[in-house]
Amino acid sequence: MTQRTHLDDFLHGRIIGRLECERTQLEVSDELGTAQSVISRSWQRFQDDGNVSRRYSTGRPRVTTPNEDRYLPVTAKRNRRSTASDLSRQLSSATGTTISRQTLCRRLGQIGLYARRPVRCVPLAATHCRLRLACSREHALWTLQQWACVMFYDESGFSLQSDSRLHMESSRTDLHVQIGTMTSQIYQDVILEQHVRLSRGAMGAHFVFMDDNARPHPASIVSECLQSEDITRMDWPAFSPDLNPVEHMPSTVEHMWDMPSRRVAAHQLPPTCLPELRRALLFEWCNIPQDQIDNLILSMLRRCTDCIASSGRHIMY
Repeated sequence: MTQRTHLDDFLHGRIIGRLECERTQLEVSDELGTAQSVISRSWQRFQDDGNVSRRYSTGRPRVTTPNEDRYLPVTAKRNRRSTASDLSRQLSSATGTTISRQTLCRRLGQIGLYARRPVRCVPLAATHCRLRLACSREHALWTLQQWACVMFYDESGFSLQSDSRLHMESSRTDLHVQIGTMTSQIYQDVILEQHVRLSRGAMGAHFVFMDDNARPHPASIVSECLQSEDITRMDWPAFSPDLNPVEHMPSTVEHMWDMPSRRVAAHQLPPTCLPELRRALLFEWCNIPQDQIDNLILSMLRRCTDCIASSGRHIMY
C-alpha cells in the first residue's frame, strides 16, 4: 500500500497560477505530473476560500470525556480480572458512551495498564512433558520405604535488605539460613558437606538425594562432590515444582514456605534486621508439625500417578 503524500504550498501556487492563465486542468496535470483530481481539489479550494494551504486536521473527535477517561482505570483496578469487553459494557451502562475494546485498550495503555493473560503454571514443551512422564513412570512403583530414604531439597527467599536462602529436607532437620546468594561453592561446602553427606552416612546405601534444577545445582563441582561421596542423585525434570513435595503441600495443608513467612509477618513486632528474621524463621520452623512433613512424602505416589494420567502435563498440586 503506497503512502499518501501532500503537495507543498509552492506546488499549489504553481497549479493555481497556470489555471489562472486559462490552462486546462488536464494540461496542468500532464505538465506537473500530478493527478487531475488533485488539481481539481486545489482549484476548488482556492475558489471557495482563496487559500490553498493544507488545512490543519485534528483527526477523529475523541469519543470519551475526561471524566470517562478517569472512570476507566478506576473500574479496571477495582476488578483486575475484567476483560476489555466487560469494561466497555460497564462504561456504556454507567455513562451511555459506547467504545470499542480496542479504544478501551488504548485508553488504559496510555496510563500503563495492559492486558495480561493469567497463567496458572509454567507452560511445558513436548520435551518437558516427555521427561516428566519418564520420571513419574520410573518412580510410580516405589514403596513408602524407598521414598522415606529420599532427601528432598528446596530453597526459598526471605529478605529485608538482602537475600536469605533456606533449605528443607524430607525428615525433620535444622533449618539452614544462608545470608546472600546461594552459589555452587556455598551449596557444596554448606549444604552437601554439612547436611547431605551426614544424612547419607546415617541412611546407608539406600539414600537418594533430590534437588531441583536451580542454577547452583547442576554445577560440575556439585556433581563431582556427589560422586566422590557415593551419593545417588535423583534425575529431576525441569519445570516440575508440582512434583516436588517441598514446593507444594496437599490442598488440605498450607504451602510449606508460606507457613513460616505468614507466622513471622503476624508477629506484633516484625523483624527489622537479618538476625531477628533468622531467629523468627528458625522458631516458626521448629513449630511445624512433623506429621505435615510426613504427609508430603506420602503424597509422592499420588503425584506420580496423576502425572502419568495427565501424560506429563501439570497436575493439581
